[in-house]
Amino acid sequence: MTRLPERLLLGPGPSNVSPEVLAAMAQPLVGHLDPSFLAVLDEVQANLRLLFGTANAMTLPLSATGSAGMEACLVNLLEPGDRVLVGVAGVFGGRMCDVAARAGAEVSRVDVEPGRILEPGPMAEAIARSRPKVVAFVHAETSTGVLQPVEEIAAAARDAGAFVVLDCVTSLAGLPLAIDDWGIDAVYSGTQKCLACPPGLSPVSFSARAVDAVRARKRPVQSWYLDITLLSGYFGGERKYHHTAPISAVLGLAEALRRVLAEGMEARAARHREAAASLVAALEPLGFSPLVDEPHRLPPLTSLLVPASVRERPGGEAGLRRALLERHGIEVGGGLAALAGRIWRIGLMGENARKENVERLLGALEQEL
Repeated sequence: MTRLPERLLLGPGPSNVSPEVLAAMAQPLVGHLDPSFLAVLDEVQANLRLLFGTANAMTLPLSATGSAGMEACLVNLLEPGDRVLVGVAGVFGGRMCDVAARAGAEVSRVDVEPGRILEPGPMAEAIARSRPKVVAFVHAETSTGVLQPVEEIAAAARDAGAFVVLDCVTSLAGLPLAIDDWGIDAVYSGTQKCLACPPGLSPVSFSARAVDAVRARKRPVQSWYLDITLLSGYFGGERKYHHTAPISAVLGLAEALRRVLAEGMEARAARHREAAASLVAALEPLGFSPLVDEPHRLPPLTSLLVPASVRERPGGEAGLRRALLERHGIEVGGGLAALAGRIWRIGLMGENARKENVERLLGALEQEL
């Protein structure tokens, strides 16, 4: 058996997993229709509702990663020729545009500079102009470390009669969510970030209004696997066969959710904020400065501008990240797209949102610099 090295995962995901979650995943297999497993699935769905802040019946762990969650939300709500407006503040907003275009939608976009928020005013103006069926944007943009304002943008979309799709991949279980109060119709996340669970599942939730719209479509959903009207047979009360659920992954998620709720979201969110603040304070003397203004920083993932002294050293910033990985067992992320080579993305998510991990990273950086 190939044995992988121990790493401290301080990149944009995945994050480290507790021994309890790994032990839960190592339990004996049962069938995906076994009553003992279905009881766990009921618990998982109920606990996801608590974390999302919703009463939506159609809340489930999709048997795929977060990118499939994005696709599920968009392909269910969009038919060819529908108009969609996407707020693009980074790579993953851009990916929403690609997915919507592949579904045959007419895509309009509001672009902002990486590191900036989607201002509610311009978003509301664009909604009024384009009158879209769907408005989509990212709550916690993993490529930039920006936490977007949700409530005002969602309110403008709902006032215009649009459905609202929200990406919560890097915010679920790291920040309090209230998707019912915010007026969100479809939301998706991933397990490998603040939930501190291995990748492979995508928690999603659809409002009753969204489910009704999908059932009233003129054409079938373009994806059989992601069609929520079919998924509802298994993830609803009937528990009818749709596909073979990944039993071990769901058992791990169940334990991760128990750990989140035992800690409490208020305490957990405070822990993420405190860890992020300590990271910024620790690395500023080394020349790293935040990309994002403080009110809009995403606590689970901090984007830091790399100082010239690091960019200009042999191997550049990528060489320093490689040294951290190979000599210290610490992973940090580089920038994407226009921010490649300019920023580091340092994740303090889930189990890793602790000051001792900041101290370990700081000690390794001081040795290398």
